[in-house]
Amino acid sequence: MSLSTEDIEKWTRDGRNKELEMSPSCSSFEVLDPHDPVISRLATQLFKKTTDYLQAEMVAGQEHYMLLEEINRLAITKYADLRSLAANLNKTLNEYNEMYAQQIQPLLQQIDQIEV
Repeated sequence: MSLSTEDIEKWTRDGRNKELEMSPSCSSFEVLDPHDPVISRLATQLFKKTTDYLQAEMVAGQEHYMLLEEINRLAITKYADLRSLAANLNKTLNEYNEMYAQQIQPLLQQIDQIEV
């Protein structure tokens, strides 16, 4: 018993529609259907390029984070140096104030007394 082309088409059309009722939200991809090799190649390229892009974005984010860490380390070092400098300046100013009070101020008072 051989089937005519019309019978095969009718069976395929009717049989498939009854067996594979899909909702509109389902994918139209079917494993057994032959696929266009160009579309497959393009899809593969799309996924590869998307992967490359996402990996590059992650690397860029990581590099920005590492740069911020380095900037923070440099800022900590710089502010520690500035704090040390400020402490030294404070010490030196206190010494000069003491020297003024002990040595220079009495001399200035003598000059004022002589002038009067």
